[in-house]
Amino acid sequence: MLTNILQVGTFPALMQREVTERVIPWTEQDLAARPELKQQVQGLITRSNIRISEELIRSLPNLRIIASCGVGYDLIPVSFARDRGIVVSNTPEVLNAAVAELCIGMLIGLLRQLHTADQFVRKSLWLKQAYPLTRGLAGKRVGIIGMGRIGKEIGLRLEPFGTTIAYFSRQRKPLPWHYAPSLTELANASDILIAVVPGGAETRHMIDAKILRALGPQGYFVNIARGSVVDEEALLTALETGEIAGAALDVYASEPAINQRFLNLDNVLLSPHAGSATTETRQTMIQLAITNLEAFFATGKILTPVY
Repeated sequence: MLTNILQVGTFPALMQREVTERVIPWTEQDLAARPELKQQVQGLITRSNIRISEELIRSLPNLRIIASCGVGYDLIPVSFARDRGIVVSNTPEVLNAAVAELCIGMLIGLLRQLHTADQFVRKSLWLKQAYPLTRGLAGKRVGIIGMGRIGKEIGLRLEPFGTTIAYFSRQRKPLPWHYAPSLTELANASDILIAVVPGGAETRHMIDAKILRALGPQGYFVNIARGSVVDEEALLTALETGEIAGAALDVYASEPAINQRFLNLDNVLLSPHAGSATTETRQTMIQLAITNLEAFFATGKILTPVY
C-alpha cells in the first residue's frame, strides 16, 4: 500500500475503491486538521478536472509526483512543478475510444435531433403531427481541430459514414486526410467542426466569432476538448442568431455551473463532461494513475509522463 499520498478532489465510487485498495490517501481536510502532514506528502493523486494551484504545491515541500487521472493537464501548473523537480503524469491512450464514441454519438444526436425526438414521442406530439425532417451525416465535410490520439480515433470512426475529413493542427501528419493550413480555411470548407485540442493559453478562444462565421448558418460545432478553447459568448450569440446551425457540447467555460443561456436553446445538445465516463474506461484510468505512483516510488520512473 502506498502511503504519504494526498488525494485532491473526489472520485466516483468505482474509482475510489481502486484508490483505497492500493493507497492510504490523505485528504485536504486531513492536512487542514493536521498541518504537520504537509511535510510528509510525497505524492499527489487527482483528476484532470481539478485545479492544482501553485499555492498547494508550495505548501508540500517534499512533493515528488503529481499523478493525474485524465488526459488533460491544463489545470496543473506543469512548468512550476517541473522547476521544483516534481514529476507529472497523466493517463493518455486508455480513454481514446470512449471519448471518440461520445463524439460520434453526440454528432449523430445533434444532426438527427435525437434529444427532441425523444420528447416528441414522450409528449405524444406524434399523435398530432409528423416529426420534422433532420440532417444526415453521410456526405458531410468534417473538420477536426487537433489531430492527436483522440482526433485520429474520431477520424477513423467517421470514415465509414461517408464523410470527407480534413484537419488543422500545429503540423501536418502522415494521414490520408486533407491538411488545412489555417483554422479559418478549415472552417470555411467544413459542414461540421470538431474541437479536440488540449486546453491552455495556446488554444484559449481559438474558436471565436470569426471562425463561427466561417463555419456558417448550415454548419455544426462539436466540442469535446475544453470549454476554454471556445469564446463562449461568441458561440452563444452564433447559436441564438442562427449564425451556425447547432452545437453539441461536452465541455464548458464554467463547469458544472454552465451559462444558463444554453438551456434555452433547441439547437444545442448538452453533455456533462462525460467523454471518458464509462465504467471500463474510468477503471482503467485510475489503475494507470496509481500504477504511475507505484512505479515512481519503486523505480523513479513513470509509465506516462507529461514531460
